[in-house]
Amino acid sequence: MKGRLVSAEEQDLDTFEKSLRPQYIGEYIGQNEVKENIKVFIEAAKLREESLDHVLLYGPPGLGKTTLAHIIANELGANIKTTSGPALEKSGDLAAVLSSLEPGDVLFIDEIHRIPKFIEEILYPAMEDFSLDLVVGAEGSSRSIKIDLPPFTLVGATTRAGDISAPLRDRFGIVSKLNYYTEEELKEIIKRTSRVLEMPIDEEAASELAKRSRKTPRIANRLFKRVRDFTQVESKTLIDLDITKKSLDRLKVDKFGLDQIDIEYLDALINKFNGGPVGVETISSSIGEEVTTLEDVVEPYLLQEGFIKRTQRGRMATDKSYNHIKDGELK
Repeated sequence: MKGRLVSAEEQDLDTFEKSLRPQYIGEYIGQNEVKENIKVFIEAAKLREESLDHVLLYGPPGLGKTTLAHIIANELGANIKTTSGPALEKSGDLAAVLSSLEPGDVLFIDEIHRIPKFIEEILYPAMEDFSLDLVVGAEGSSRSIKIDLPPFTLVGATTRAGDISAPLRDRFGIVSKLNYYTEEELKEIIKRTSRVLEMPIDEEAASELAKRSRKTPRIANRLFKRVRDFTQVESKTLIDLDITKKSLDRLKVDKFGLDQIDIEYLDALINKFNGGPVGVETISSSIGEEVTTLEDVVEPYLLQEGFIKRTQRGRMATDKSYNHIKDGELK
């Protein structure tokens, strides 16, 4: 994937300060329905002195799934252990993680849709019965062993809920979708980031930054940090509207939050393929981007904002795209 300021890669690749993450549910901005429901489920589990039911969080990248997993652990007063679907390549990888859990711990698996099928089947009894069934030994002399596990809570996160098998999805007692943020919510997040990083920002600048953050907190925080760089280099002590606009223009982030890759995508769709319909694989080849990047990062926002529509025959540009693109240049 090309270097991209507003890419929404998974948290392990993100470098913004951990202090920007809220630690408890009362500090978490946005996702009010999800937040309030999880608060009730946590309180009920604590009253019963039981582990919280397993939780599945899904939605586009950068909306706070990892943050919410850590908040769940903090609210439960539990330790959290983290891994990811691609990291669980062998049954021993999963066994090592599960056998290290203490009673009440939270296990966070990011990109849970990428767990191999045979590992997923080992996970079923661990989720249901808190037991681990493993086959050990070479072929011909193998034997099955059963390991009892302490009660724990699995929190799974995915950007592709449709790729999770039904048997795995059905084992989650709590399933919550995280939605894109409003500009007001992003503005509050930006102001909080301003306080944490001790770089003041005025109201107009915070509003402008919120408008260009693709409705995504992670992107809002990244853009704030880059605007802060421009501000400090100009020896200013306050991020104002003027420096915000100049910084974002230099970063090629337009008024809708579209960046260079979004523009390349729309330009190819309109000028190379006459507005579609065209398959995402073809667009991917024409602009040199991975199909998964387009499907997971670029298209969800373009669809949400009405720049493209998805049909059975492929992607199509909308009037909004034609009005926004002129000969491949930002308007």
